Amino acid sequence: MSDIRVLIVEDEPMIAEDIAAGLERNDFIVSAICYHLEDALNELNNNLPDIALLDINLNGQMHGFTLAEEIQNKHFIPFIFITSYSDKTTLDKAKLCEPYGYIVKPFNAASLYTTVEIALHNFSQRNKRSFPELNLQKLNNHLTNPITEREFDLLKLIYEGKTNKQIADEMFISTNTVKKHINNTYLKIDTISRATTITKLRNLMLP
Repeated sequence: MSDIRVLIVEDEPMIAEDIAAGLERNDFIVSAICYHLEDALNELNNNLPDIALLDINLNGQMHGFTLAEEIQNKHFIPFIFITSYSDKTTLDKAKLCEPYGYIVKPFNAASLYTTVEIALHNFSQRNKRSFPELNLQKLNNHLTNPITEREFDLLKLIYEGKTNKQIADEMFISTNTVKKHINNTYLKIDTISRATTITKLRNLMLP
C-alpha cells in the first residue's frame, strides 16, 4: 500500500466509522477498525499500520494503555490516544506511554487530521536523531535492482512521514504518479508498506 495506513481501535462503531471517513477524505487508508484488545493485537502482529489511533477505554477496561505498551516494546510506530477522559489521573498515566497526540471526544475532522499529521512529522523527526541519514550508494549496495536518484528523493520524503499529497506537491507530480513510484520502489526494496519500508531502510543504514 502506497498510502499511509491507520489502525483505528475504538469500541463505539459510529465513532470508529466517523474517524475512518475523516481519514479517508485526507489521503489516509484505514488498515483496520478494531473493537477489542485481542483484534487490535492481532492487527499489530499481522498487518502493521503506519500509525495507530487508540481509544483508552475499550469495553470498560483501560486496554488502550496495554496496546500502547505493546507498540512501544515491539512495533515502534506512532500512536495517538482518543478518549473521553481528560482527568488528571488518566492524563498522567497517558503521559507515561509517550503518545504522539491526545484527542478528547467529541472532536472534529480538522483536529483529527492535524493531530495525525503532526504525530507523523514528530515521529519521523525524533527518529532522525536515532538513525543515520539515508544514503543512496549505501542503500543500492544492498539491492539487486538499484534505486534511482528520483526514487531516492521520494524515499526520503516517505522516511520523513510525508503523505502522498505532500510528496506530490514537493516533487511537482500527481498523487497517482506518486503512488506508482512508491509501489515500484517497494518492489525494489522488497517491502509492502510504509512502516515496513521505513524499518528496512533504518536497518540498511546501520553500520
